[in-house]
Amino acid sequence: MSEQVFLVLTALAEEPLHGYAIVRAVDGLSEGRMRLRVGTLYGVLDRLVAEGLAERDREEVHQGRLRRYYRLTDAGVRALSAEVARLSANVRAASSVLKARGAL
Repeated sequence: MSEQVFLVLTALAEEPLHGYAIVRAVDGLSEGRMRLRVGTLYGVLDRLVAEGLAERDREEVHQGRLRRYYRLTDAGVRALSAEVARLSANVRAASSVLKARGAL
């Protein structure tokens, strides 16, 4: 799972969000390391929807513009949970090696 996908799934884990809110959430979650462009975001969302990990929640008109909200599906929650477990195991392994070298 790419970092972009991981962060988008994480952003959607709390509540349904529209595109700009997802971009802001990813920026916050990554502490500014990941800056999603709108085209990239909608490519990620299209893939997540096609894979059944996210789905459209609702549409609203805000200041004359359409906002499409997305939410995580149960499959998306499972995929995110599995990725968290995988990353955690990797961090534990790397930490162990670095501690043994006195580098951590």
